[in-house]
Amino acid sequence: MAVQLNWLRTFVTVYRLGSFTKAAQKLGLSQPAVTHQVRNLEKELGRALFERFPHGAQPTAAAEGLIREVQGPIDALGGVVDRNFADAPASRPIYVGGPVELMTTRVIPAISDLIADGAQFRFSFGLADDLLAKLDQGELDLVLSTVRPRSRGIAATPLVDEEFVLLASAELAERIPRAQLEAEGPSVLAKLALISYAESLPIIRRYWRTVFDSPPTMAPAVVVPDLRGALAAVKSSAGISVLPTYLCVEELASGEVVPLIEPEIPPLNTFYLAVRQGDLTQADLALLHGHLLLKAQLWS
Repeated sequence: MAVQLNWLRTFVTVYRLGSFTKAAQKLGLSQPAVTHQVRNLEKELGRALFERFPHGAQPTAAAEGLIREVQGPIDALGGVVDRNFADAPASRPIYVGGPVELMTTRVIPAISDLIADGAQFRFSFGLADDLLAKLDQGELDLVLSTVRPRSRGIAATPLVDEEFVLLASAELAERIPRAQLEAEGPSVLAKLALISYAESLPIIRRYWRTVFDSPPTMAPAVVVPDLRGALAAVKSSAGISVLPTYLCVEELASGEVVPLIEPEIPPLNTFYLAVRQGDLTQADLALLHGHLLLKAQLWS
């Protein structure tokens, strides 16, 4: 398959701008040249990538699958060129929002090389709906969201899936009849302290409904609005909790915390990279976007 790099770059630009005409303007090409490159790519792949309409280009299912795989590498290559050959580095900070746990344990370490190269960032932590509202209002440039944005002005790309696990410390797990838990369900856990992220048990409730097919009936013994604090409580044998595996990968590997049940299909939640429509034409933001897509492939 002889796919050319410039065809993929043109495809990504058309996808993001939703228009062959706008893509041609952005790339400094004629519209027939853009159309020719996309058609060459479609011919090579054997799939249509866009439906053409008078008001723009609508991506097909094949385009949705391709964009997730190629936009990260394309942005990263563009970033290499910009860092080494651009006339001057961008001086404006990029404003990024997301959940504090993912940002501090995965995102910030993942972009340390961009920071070392001179990129500037300003981070905000909070709930997805609040951060997406700030993105829509122009207060943030990129949001890592636990919910798929519904605003037409925001473009979202799936980044990574987080897997949830029901945990106890190794010491506490020895006193829990796990075979009985698997056979009889969560009633076995009734006398244990439940440690939650919020009073409404958002993560625990989702896990209970997915794995046990029923809502939780226990009230939380401890509410700590930071999953790292919930993990600390679990490690100290204070109680049990449901946490994302990326947060406790080292503790799981060492056996310090133990899964109480291992369902065949564990509950998952998708993180999205959200930006305003058209903003990925900005080189510095596109570099960050692509960089995160690449690094997230290595996150557990």
